[in-house]
Amino acid sequence: MGFKEGVILCCFCVFLVSCLVNGGDIVHHDDVAPKRPGCNNNFVLVKVPTWVNREEVTQFVGIGARFGPTLESREKRANQTKLAFADPPDCCSKPRNKLTGEAILVHRGNCSFTTKAKVAEAAGASAIIIVNNQTELFKMVCGPDKSDVDIGIPAVMLPQDAGTTLIEFLRNSSAVFLQLYSPKRPAVDVAEVFLWLMAVITILCASYWSAWSAREAAIEQDKFLKDGTDDYGGKKVTHSGGVLDINMISALLFVVVASCFLIMLYKLMSFWFIEILVVLFCIGGVEGLQTCLVTLLSCFRWFEHAQESFVKVPLLGPVSYLTLAISPFCLAFAVMWAVFRRVSIAWIGQDILGIALIITVLQIIRVPNLKVGTVLLTCAFFYDIFWVFVSKWLFHKSVMIEVARGHKSGEEGIPMLLKIPRMFDPWGGYSIIGFGDIILPGLVVAFSLRYDWLCNKSLRAGYFLWTMTAYGLGLFVTYVALNLMDGRGQPALLYIVPFTLGTFLLLGAKRGELKHLWTRGEPYRPCPHIQLQPAE
Repeated sequence: MGFKEGVILCCFCVFLVSCLVNGGDIVHHDDVAPKRPGCNNNFVLVKVPTWVNREEVTQFVGIGARFGPTLESREKRANQTKLAFADPPDCCSKPRNKLTGEAILVHRGNCSFTTKAKVAEAAGASAIIIVNNQTELFKMVCGPDKSDVDIGIPAVMLPQDAGTTLIEFLRNSSAVFLQLYSPKRPAVDVAEVFLWLMAVITILCASYWSAWSAREAAIEQDKFLKDGTDDYGGKKVTHSGGVLDINMISALLFVVVASCFLIMLYKLMSFWFIEILVVLFCIGGVEGLQTCLVTLLSCFRWFEHAQESFVKVPLLGPVSYLTLAISPFCLAFAVMWAVFRRVSIAWIGQDILGIALIITVLQIIRVPNLKVGTVLLTCAFFYDIFWVFVSKWLFHKSVMIEVARGHKSGEEGIPMLLKIPRMFDPWGGYSIIGFGDIILPGLVVAFSLRYDWLCNKSLRAGYFLWTMTAYGLGLFVTYVALNLMDGRGQPALLYIVPFTLGTFLLLGAKRGELKHLWTRGEPYRPCPHIQLQPAE
């Protein structure tokens, strides 16, 4: 195995831990705090724009309570309300200051949330803003002794730092106003459409490249056999880039290896660990981008001589002049992305490096038959479900969702994702898809096209058209489920694997070719009835 194949295999193991589609949730569901009359609101994020002396100065984000009326969803309909600080600050007893419809700012503690809200409402407040005693938000629920809660003013919790800022505003000015509203996400964001296209086109390109390479190798092998050369020795001839076939043991070990990496990411996730992942991603991205660019430029006559001329490099062996010329650009691109990855448009560089890496992985790593592909995708299917849903019972949080969001890392997030900013979402954020959701089913889709080409099957009579369509439908259903679940992360392979693998297996069984697909897979050389002509 060469250096490049080793790098790609390492990236394959590390980056497949993320098999998730996510849109960012603004509705927080909580089964621990059951709903009951007067206490049945969803925990929604709330925007709190603030004005000082009639000039907007900042905007905070809070979370709505389980009790109280539903917040307005449109900014235009939300009233500007004057803010007043409670006296006493905990609002557990009747405020000393007179209220005439102001929103009252209170500290958390000393009594229940519902008690504070009732006291504030009785005193004439139009809303209650409770400041948490920690930097994060806390879900406000009703007390267990309250069977029916009747509170007529909205209640919102803000983090500690936001409360400190508002108190400073109140001390330095007599006119502090704010709004409370919770805008809804659009049913479908354009970002999801583009992300779907990116995933489908990536697999499409990788499959055709893989099939073209396999056909060229088959043509070369067929020439050896026809010429009766003694150098053949009955071995499979592959293209110069090298191919790594996944076997049954590797497919079965996928769950174990990927789970170990995922737990390691979850437990060790920190700012510095993210930096290590960024370095690994850049190394894989450089290899992928270099491989893709060299292959693309080699198709043009101007670069044929540079691709066919080699120089020996220590540790790397023979390297073409074209590769040497492309490498500095790829390295500079990856370094620039790493340095400026927190800039708003850095997602473009991340997607370019990610797509190049995915295409290269699908070119180098292959499944030899449908049996291995079935075992691999079945393991991935249960792996995805377990670490998104079942892991909540063991770790109290969804491990995969926490890792994808950048748990304990300053919310930067891991780099092994394709992402696009949500374009018409008032909350902003990104729509994301994990590398595993593209690479794992992509291995089976690429296999289907190699089989079709080497067995001289037409597009409709083959398997690629149908497995590719099934993948697209599976990913589409994933996004439908994502929107129905209020943007909560979904295990994409839960939907993609039954569509893709089920279509392949059913079609093979219907055509009577399942046994051949299951055991032998793609032929090492063209089928006897094929008349392949080498490309001119």
